[in-house]
Amino acid sequence: MEQVAFSDGALRKKEKELIAIGISVQMNCESCMQWHIEQAAAAGATYDEILEAVEVGIEMGGGPATVSARFALQVMEAVFSQ
Repeated sequence: MEQVAFSDGALRKKEKELIAIGISVQMNCESCMQWHIEQAAAAGATYDEILEAVEVGIEMGGGPATVSARFALQVMEAVFSQ
């Protein structure tokens, strides 16, 4: 199911991964954040694009999502410092 859901269609894989990042932040799912940030970067997402997806997750999740976002930022640093 994941392969089908994240394959290119009306939305490209990169866009779908960015959506998943925002959802992951809102859900506070660290393994999801790790996976989707890595996948988004591999699909060509920039640091700034991923940061905006994290920001959308914060907006949708309110205060609790700001705590989740700290983990996402740590993952981003690891992915983009390579």
